[in-house]
Amino acid sequence: MPHLTLDQANQIIQAALARAREAGYKPMAVAVLDDAGQLKAFQREDGASMFRFDVARAKAWGAVGMGASSRVLAERAKGNPNFFVSLAATAEGKFLAQPGAVLIVDAAGALLGAVGASGGSGDEDEEICTAGVRAAGLSTG
Repeated sequence: MPHLTLDQANQIIQAALARAREAGYKPMAVAVLDDAGQLKAFQREDGASMFRFDVARAKAWGAVGMGASSRVLAERAKGNPNFFVSLAATAEGKFLAQPGAVLIVDAAGALLGAVGASGGSGDEDEEICTAGVRAAGLSTG
C-alpha cells in the first residue's frame, strides 16, 4: 500500500515555501498530512501568526477527510452550509472548508494525504501547495 514519506512531505513544504518567497507572499505556514489525517510535517515561517498552524492543518484535514481540495469543499459548503458547520463542530475545529489545501496523489492515483497552507489569500495558499506537490513528483488529483 503506498504511503507518503517524510522525505516527500518535507520536499512539498520546502518547494511550497520557496514558491511563496518567489512570489513575495506574506509569511506562510504549510502542513502536510498523511491519508489518515495525521500530521506528517509542518513549518511556519518567521513572522507568520500563531493561527497559521491551525488553519493550514484544518484545510488539509478537511481535504483528506472528504477526498477533495478545500476549494471544492468551500463550493460545496455554499449549497449546504448547515452540514459543513455541523461537520466543523463535530471535528472539534479540525475542519475548515476554505481554499488553500490540495490532495496529494501518487502516479497510480492513490491518495497519499493532503497539504494545506495559511498566510496569504486562499488562491495564494492553494498555489504554493500545488507547487509543492508537483515539485515532489506527485499530483493534486
